[in-house]
Amino acid sequence: MDFDLVNGLKWYIVFLFSTSWHEAAHAWAAHKLGDDTAYRGGQVSLNPTPHIKREPFGMVLVPLLSYFTGGWMIGWASAPYSPTWALQYPRRAALMALAGPAANLTVVLIAAILMRVGFEWGLFALSGQGGFMEVITAKGQEGSAWSFVARMLSLFFSLNLLLAAFNLLPVPPLDGSNLPFLFLSGSAAEKYREALRHPALAMVGLIVAWKVFGTIFPPIFAAALRFLVLLRPGG
Repeated sequence: MDFDLVNGLKWYIVFLFSTSWHEAAHAWAAHKLGDDTAYRGGQVSLNPTPHIKREPFGMVLVPLLSYFTGGWMIGWASAPYSPTWALQYPRRAALMALAGPAANLTVVLIAAILMRVGFEWGLFALSGQGGFMEVITAKGQEGSAWSFVARMLSLFFSLNLLLAAFNLLPVPPLDGSNLPFLFLSGSAAEKYREALRHPALAMVGLIVAWKVFGTIFPPIFAAALRFLVLLRPGG
């Protein structure tokens, strides 16, 4: 990949939208389920400004540094919630946590549908390279507006798949660590939440997630690409 400003800007636009969409889904779900903490903070919004204000390092500095030093973009954001509400309603808190990855998977599905339309109209073809920025290409239209659309759809598809898969890992502080709350209640839920709050456990969880994700994600991405092959006319 060429690390130029144009590609970096494309990555960053997709990153901002995808991360804001993820956090807005958390905030919206919490609001609907009885906790308006994030709603009052303006987090139920696709406008990245409130998310950047809350996490400037994770939304601006780290993503740009990671792109220009490593060739891909990582970062983070967060939506506040009431610990008292989460403790009182553990299942609701679990649903709130899972709303973020679900939102990213929705973007993956929308991107796949738009790719399917492009295949049908003869605008796009699968790249065959398997890269994040070139899942699909514009047929014989390099440098055209459709080439730009193909690259952006590729990024929306790939980055949101990555965000969903990573956040669903069942380790703290990731969203997947909240899955047990769907089945726990009472004192068991309280003890589990207290364990999740331990800073050392969150640090260990991030290290484990970072170590295993490089092994887990490539097969997931490959399966998603095979799904796109099936979406092609005659696929």
